[in-house]
Order: sequence, then C-alpha cells, then structure tokens
Amino acid sequence: MADDVITLLTTDHRELQRLFEMMTSDKSARPLALPLAVAMLEAHSEAEEQGVYPALAREAGEEAEAKHATEEHHEAEHMGKHLLEMDWESEEFDQALQQWMDAVQHHVEEEENELLPALREALDAARLEELGLEFARLRSQALAGQPLKAAGGGTGTDGRKRTSDTSDASDADDAGETRAELYDKARELGIEGRSTMNKDELAREVHKAEGGKG
Repeated sequence: MADDVITLLTTDHRELQRLFEMMTSDKSARPLALPLAVAMLEAHSEAEEQGVYPALAREAGEEAEAKHATEEHHEAEHMGKHLLEMDWESEEFDQALQQWMDAVQHHVEEEENELLPALREALDAARLEELGLEFARLRSQALAGQPLKAAGGGTGTDGRKRTSDTSDASDADDAGETRAELYDKARELGIEGRSTMNKDELAREVHKAEGGKG
C-alpha cells in the first residue's frame, strides 16, 4: 500500500530536522548538509504548493492557512539561499543558520499541529494516498530540476485548473514561451513566489530579473 501524503510530509520533516541537528552538533558537516537541506526543503515546498495545498484549500477549507504556509515557504527559501552564499565558519553564519532552522521548525510545527490534522479529517484514506503519490512525483521532479506539472496535463490534484501549474505546450502563444519554460527561468534566477504566478506574471518577473542582471 502506498504511503499517504501525511506520512510522506512528516518523514521529510524528520529528515530535515536530522540535517539541522547534524549542522548544529558538527560544524564540519555543514558544507555537505546545508546544500542538501536547502534543496530538500525547496523540493518539498514546491511539491506541497503544487500538489497538497490546493487540496488543503479547496477540500479541507483551509485556504487562508494554505496561503500563509506558502508565504512561509518563500521566506524560508530566501533564507536558505542566503546561507549558501555565506562563510559557514563565521559567527554571522551561526546566527543566520539558527534563524533559518527556527523559521523552518515553526512552519513544521504549524503544519503538523494544524494543517495536516485538518487534511486528515477532511479527506478519506484513498484520497490521502492519491495526494501522497502526487506529492512524491512532484518532489522527484523538483529535485531533478524539472518543471513541476500537476497530474492530468495542468490540472491540479483537486481536478481544477490552477494558474500555479506549470503547463505544457498548450500555454504557448505569440509570446513564444510556455509557462513551464518561464518557470524554469524563474527558478534559475531565484525569483521568489514563482509557484503562485501565472504565465504573464512569470514573464514580467523574469524580464525584470534578466534586465537587472544585464
């Protein structure tokens, strides 16, 4: 039997906490553990935003909570990327690392104490397993650096079209680029909040970021 989404999410949380403990107790582990933790958190977060939070909002009635959790993802993602640019032996790094770990731990506690119980109460076992399969697939795509596509060719896990989905060639228009291509550019440019943007918003932010680099 497949793991349900709650099991998969909490397993990821425990693995992140293990990496945090490793970086706290053994500074020499940081060059290896930090990039792993940052990549894992980003993939976990993007898979949640694409495959879990829409169900949380629409099927469990937790729309405001899902939006708040997404905002926490973006904040933690920004903090993690900043850490990768710092000297991991510096005192400033110690402080920033602790702030990042505290922010992630706060998010994990909110999710496990409030959001996941709401999801379990609202959805039956079969639906939770379905969401688990979708989350695992999306997380694998994110870890591989592939554009995230919800099941059903751009349709979310709740069966509805979402502007946050990375869609296929059907999104191609006279602008010449699909949303998936723009999403990949936004990912490379480190644009925050990209998973919640539609195609026009992504194009605008990518254009601004590329202009700023030039």
